[in-house]
Formats: sequence, structure tokens, C-alpha cells
Amino acid sequence: MKGLIGLFLILISQVSIAVEQAETIFKQLAPSLYQIRLIDKASGEKSSIGSGFQISSDGLIATNYHVISSFARHPEKYRIEYLDNKGNKALLTLKSIDVINDLALVKRETDAEMPFFEISQNIPTKGEELYSLGNPHDLGMIVVPGTYNGLKKESFNDRIHFTGSVNSGMSGGPVVNKETQVVGINVATSGNQIGFLVPHDKLLALISQYQKGALLTIEEQMENQLQANQKELVATLLSSDWQLKKLGEGLIPTIDVPFIRCWGESNADKDDALIMLAVANCSLDENTYIAGNFFTGSLEMEYRFMQAKKLSDTKFYQLFQRQIARVMPGNKAGKDDVSEFECQHDIIMPEHQNINNKAVFCTRAYKDFADLYDVLYLGVSIDRHDQALLSHFTFAGVSQKSAQAFTKKFMESVSWK
Repeated sequence: MKGLIGLFLILISQVSIAVEQAETIFKQLAPSLYQIRLIDKASGEKSSIGSGFQISSDGLIATNYHVISSFARHPEKYRIEYLDNKGNKALLTLKSIDVINDLALVKRETDAEMPFFEISQNIPTKGEELYSLGNPHDLGMIVVPGTYNGLKKESFNDRIHFTGSVNSGMSGGPVVNKETQVVGINVATSGNQIGFLVPHDKLLALISQYQKGALLTIEEQMENQLQANQKELVATLLSSDWQLKKLGEGLIPTIDVPFIRCWGESNADKDDALIMLAVANCSLDENTYIAGNFFTGSLEMEYRFMQAKKLSDTKFYQLFQRQIARVMPGNKAGKDDVSEFECQHDIIMPEHQNINNKAVFCTRAYKDFADLYDVLYLGVSIDRHDQALLSHFTFAGVSQKSAQAFTKKFMESVSWK
């Protein structure tokens, strides 16, 4: 009993120390923390809010790109403001962005040198206690203790796994170590004390680029960043191991990289089913936010094997057609963002493969970003009367060259056993 009481007192003491440390950090850093507000010019009301923190004595402030994305895309409609810890408000100007890592630099006017956050030069150690700062739900600045758990393994672009509550409105706020040095930037949450941070080295790279001067426009920066990221992603996918796996009587490819996850299901246990169906899906578990409902960078692959059990060829074909009709592009985008899909239809007989496909290849162009497209491919086997293999992928935000290379390898990797 005494042992339990002693353990309880130790835990209480540790919690008390953590709270005191958080309060000390808050008081020290509060003058350099801001609420970042996007104001709709026509109504004069807030369109969105987030957090930001000063990173230089002359008023340079870091935040998330998604906090100011509407201004970046439509500066004529919005303005950016800050609210400081004393209730002062003023305009901010957008200086630079990193859309892939969800970062932005904005700047306030200053009359004198101001306090600012120091950015760490070192990576935290696993299990190290960190403090997330921000402005959740417009309630004022708060500090949330948490733990560094290393980089998220299932991610193409680096994200830190943080055990702590990164709440809405804390986006763009800093995460600091006990020395009050920034080691990450709040970006997302998965609930249940799971948060994700942008590593501080991404911010250091953006600051370095900004300090070199002669920056491109915001739109040009975004286009270059999207182009470079998709080029690196497709090169990584094409150079990785494409493993062939059985799906019914077919062979389908999966790509052996940690950031693409696969799952499957079937109705093989249902004896009364008219059609035997086995499904496998693989997807890239992240994307890049541009604005509104416009996301890009996603990849989804789907495979369906179907075999008629108690159906005529005609009925089997009709049910199969319903499966084909469900195929949709993998990302949402509006008519202001992308063109209509244009499609090509053909009969494909891949070299060295024992399958004939009726194939549909569709693309739609991004209106504001040169040589970026959403791509949709659908292949349907046509060489067996009671069996069918459907292979499908959608890839968002890729160049024409990347799309052609990926499609070629995808088509050549699907076959019958």
C-alpha cells in the first residue's frame, strides 16, 4: 500500500513539474505567438484562423500554408491579419510558401527589434518531452505537453509523430523543447492524443530560400514545388520493388514502399453469391492541400477479380459493368481548378503478358499549373467469358512524362496466373 502511495505521489510531482514548465514556457514565449486570421474583405469577418510564431527580430512569422491558402489563391478576396497576446491587430504580408510541407512565411511591420523564437539545429530524441503552442478554437494561446515519437513511417513527406492534443486553431503554432527552441510546427491531428508536426528542418530550408531573395511569385513557387515533388514521388515508385500477388485467378502488382498501404476483402465465404468477388486496394496515405476541396498528390490503385458462379454470360457482363461504373477520380477538384477529363479507349495486349484488356486512359489538366494532370486508368480483361479482372488507378498531380511511365509499368504488371 505504501508503495502505491509513493508511486502516486511521484506521479503527482511529475505532473506538477510539467505544468510549471509549461507555464514558464508560455510566459516567456507569449509575446512572439500570434493568432493568424484570414479576413473576407467583402464581409469583414474571419474566414479562418490559425496560429503563427515570430522567427526574426524584424517581424517574420511562420505558420501553416493551409491557414493562409485562400489568400494565396485569391489575394483579391482576402487579407491576412495577426492578433497578438495584448489584443493588438494589424495586417500581414505573404512572403513565401512551401505547399508540400504546409508552411508559409508572413511578415508584420515593426518599429523596433522584437523577441522571436529560436529554431533548433538538432533533432529531438525519442521520448523527449515537447510543448505544442497555439490558439485552439479562438480561446487564446495555450501550451500542450507531449512526446516526440520520431518520424511517421507511413509518409512520403516527413512528418513527426507527436503524442499530444494538436487541436483545431493550433495549426501553424510552434512545438518547442525545454530550451524553448522550435523543433516542429503543428500541422494535423488524428485524435486520441496523436498529432503530426512538420519537422523544423523544413522551416529552416524555407527561411534559407527566402533570405536568398529574388523569390518567384507565390503561384510560381507552388508550381515548382508540386512539379519537383511529383517527379521525386514517381521516380521512387518506379525504382521500388513491384511485387506480384494473387487475386483470384489473376496477378496484380503492389509497390513495396512503407507509404503505400494495401487491404482486401472477398465474398468467398458466401455460398449463395451469384458472383465470386475479390477486391484489393492500395493507396498513398497522404496528399497535398492546395485550397478548398482542391487536393493533389494522391495515388489509389484498385483491383477486382470476378467469377460467375450461377449466371449466364450476359448477366455476368451486366453485373461486371456495374463494377466498372463505380470507378471515379481519386481527388476532388472544381471546374475552376481542372479541365474536364479527356479519355482514350483501346484494346491493350501487353508484351509478355497473357491478358487482353479493354483500356480507358483519362487525363484532366490543372488550369493554374503547367504540365500537371490528374490521371485515371481502367483496364478490363476481355478474354474469359466467366472470369474478369479489373485493374484501375488514379494519380493526382503528375506530369505527362510521369503519367506515361507509371501507366506503362502498371499495365505490364497485371496478368492472369
